[in-house]
Amino acid sequence: MKDDLKTILTRHLELEAFYAGDFSIRGAPCTRSARTVPSAESDAMCPTARPQKSTPTSDIATLQAPPLDTLDAIAAVVRQCRLCRLSENRTHAVPGQGNPNAQLVFVGEGPGEDEDTQGLAFVGRAGKKLTDIITAMGLRREDVFICNVVKCRPPGNRDPRPDEALACLPYLKRQLELIEPKVIVALGAHAAQRLLETDQAIGRLRGRFFEYPYSNDHPPAKLMPTYHPSYLIRNYTVETRQRVWDDMQKVMGELKIKPTRGD
Repeated sequence: MKDDLKTILTRHLELEAFYAGDFSIRGAPCTRSARTVPSAESDAMCPTARPQKSTPTSDIATLQAPPLDTLDAIAAVVRQCRLCRLSENRTHAVPGQGNPNAQLVFVGEGPGEDEDTQGLAFVGRAGKKLTDIITAMGLRREDVFICNVVKCRPPGNRDPRPDEALACLPYLKRQLELIEPKVIVALGAHAAQRLLETDQAIGRLRGRFFEYPYSNDHPPAKLMPTYHPSYLIRNYTVETRQRVWDDMQKVMGELKIKPTRGD
């Protein structure tokens, strides 16, 4: 996991170096070979070429990457991340928020419009429904940690593409590793499939616990896939509501907490 994050940070530093550099050349392009030793004659032939300001790629690997030992450190890197196309149109990145010592973590798919505006996870309609679920479980949002697989909003709230999810996944895995929750609830197919590394449909995955192994010596978390709150809103039937509530009752049993209501 730390190797994955080191790769992300190295790529991040490379991008920072690229964008900080000055690669513009005015006038006719210079045809000097990259292997040619600079001379007064060659400089006269290419008078408009400017020295590159960016850090050479060979030196980037030696730079000291910030340690990602806290959730705040991860959030700071996420807010500057430009490793996939989702960063191009975001208003705010959405690292996630909540209790850093939570026993329960909810993982969704990705931010929506309200989340992109506020920089917070699950604050729109689906967020309100998730709050209702958390309250029914006898908990508060402040008791849990809430985040997503991808940290930037996909345009038009489309599904995250595989490369976008893979670029963000090390951030999520490191968050889970730091929090070390006892139970993870994967909200919807994308979260469940990424965390479990499967292509099975959410209807086949939900309702039973899976093991989510950490990369350290901590015992694995119990992972419960269930329907995403937005699906629950679109399909607000007695049957769907009962299935989600059944899933949450199993989570409560694992955490030894009692619900405040059973609807």
